[in-house]
Amino acid sequence: MIRIDTLWLCTQPQDMRAGADRLLNIVVNTVGAAHAHHGYLFANLRATRIKLLVHDGFGVWCATRRLHAGRFVWLERPPGQVPAAATLQLSAQQFEALAVGLPWQRLGELSVINRS
Repeated sequence: MIRIDTLWLCTQPQDMRAGADRLLNIVVNTVGAAHAHHGYLFANLRATRIKLLVHDGFGVWCATRRLHAGRFVWLERPPGQVPAAATLQLSAQQFEALAVGLPWQRLGELSVINRS
């Protein structure tokens, strides 16, 4: 099993034809280094495909997931506007929600039911 201690959401859309070497280059140029046991998550512009790049301490792994209908819940931003940060750290729960298409940004508020 591949260990992932920290997961990073890379906010800039990427061409999903990019392989592990190109995505690793993007991580190193954006963050400064690819750390062992860190995962870096990328999406295409339409958020219908995601790629996860993981440095396991010896090499890199690249996994892909594609939706045939719908989109992954990605960062909300107005068209043409660049996000404030190039990466955003995700918890394991947020990643699991994102990978199945749930609103991962709202996990905190969805975990409590109250009267309105």
